[in-house]
Amino acid sequence: MEIPYTVEVRRDTGLTNGKIAIWLFLASEVMLFGALFASYILIRSGAPSWPRGDTILNVPLATFNTIVLISSSVTMVMAWASLMRARFGTYRIYMGATILLGFVFLVVKYFEYSHKFHDGLYPGTSNFLAIYFTLTGLHMLHVFGGMVVNAYLWGPGAKLWKTNPVWLTNRVENSGLFWHFVDLVWIFLFPTLYLL
Repeated sequence: MEIPYTVEVRRDTGLTNGKIAIWLFLASEVMLFGALFASYILIRSGAPSWPRGDTILNVPLATFNTIVLISSSVTMVMAWASLMRARFGTYRIYMGATILLGFVFLVVKYFEYSHKFHDGLYPGTSNFLAIYFTLTGLHMLHVFGGMVVNAYLWGPGAKLWKTNPVWLTNRVENSGLFWHFVDLVWIFLFPTLYLL
C-alpha cells in the first residue's frame, strides 16, 4: 500500500507530506529555542551584573566546534546531492562524514563540560552557567538525535535505495533540514554565550 503524497508533491501546498511535517516540527523547535533565548535576554537584562562568556568559557574550543558543525552542514548537502546524482557510494561517504563530524562536536563538548565540572562550575553555580548548561545541553541532545537519524539513513535505512531511491532521497533531504537547523541554533548560541 502506498502512502499518498509521500513522493509526489501535493497540489494544495506544493510540498510532499514529509517536507510539510519536517517544517512544522522545525517551527516547534524555533518556538522552543526562541523561548529559551527570550528567557536568557530577560534574566541577563534584569541582572545587576553579568559575566562575559569569554571569561568563563573556552572560546577556541567553541570556535573549533563551530567550524566542525558548519563543515557537517556542507557534507550533509553533499550527501543529498550525491543521491540526486544517483551516486550511492559517494552518498555513503558524505553521510558518514556528517555523522563523524557530529561525533567530534559531542566529544569536544564532553571535554568542555568535564573541564567545567573539574573547576567546580555547575548549573547551580550561577544564572549564567544555568543558562549555558541548559541551552548547550539541549542543543547537544538535538545533535545526538540528528546523528541517530543520519546513522539510520547511512546504515539500515539505506537499503531503501535498492527499492525506492526517491523515498530515500526525500528522507535524507528532510533529515538535512533538521541538521541545518541544529547548526543554525549553534551559530546563535556561540556568539550569545561565548563572546557577549
